[in-house]
Amino acid sequence: MSAFDYRNFDDRRQNSQNAKAALLAKFKARPPADDPQVIAKAKARAEIAKAREERSREREAARIAAERQAAEEKRQREEAELAAQLAREAAELAAAQERKSAELAAKKAQRDARYAARKAKVKTKR
Repeated sequence: MSAFDYRNFDDRRQNSQNAKAALLAKFKARPPADDPQVIAKAKARAEIAKAREERSREREAARIAAERQAAEEKRQREEAELAAQLAREAAELAAAQERKSAELAAKKAQRDARYAARKAKVKTKR
């Protein structure tokens, strides 16, 4: 438990009044709004805020430009990959067609050889 507080109600009320009086005195001691120092400080704060906003806009513009550049690079990379894939597929297709035509030629040669062998066999029998 906390220590017993020996102050009474009057002490607390007096402290409260003193605190309120100090706040009022502090408020009244402020310079008026048309004081040159107050105007200069307000102007400085406005310039700082304006500069901060300008830097923020510049950062945002730089971020957008970087995103656009990254998107363009990605698009170009994807196009290059697609072109490479199409070229690979075309080469595979050409190789497959070449193999197929070679197989057909080999089969035709075998067929022709069998036919010629049959013809030669028939000629030798006569």
